[in-house]
Amino acid sequence: MLQYWLQMSLLQAESQQVVWLRMMKLVAGGPQARLEAERMISEKLAAAGSAAGSLMLGASPESVVRGYRRKVRSNRRRLSK
Repeated sequence: MLQYWLQMSLLQAESQQVVWLRMMKLVAGGPQARLEAERMISEKLAAAGSAAGSLMLGASPESVVRGYRRKVRSNRRRLSK
């Protein structure tokens, strides 16, 4: 159980970094900001659908958190460039 809470805490911290990086991109404006806004919405919808489907098929909450963390880390790397 402690490992699950640690993973959730890390997901929260990493997510906040991605939110900050995305806000900086959106504030800059231009075509890249529009693309990022569209990407953000489509990613969130896809991730939520995937998580719900996984849980309905019997996946553990821990595996869902791991999946979210992979996606968040990928976004953090991409936005940090």
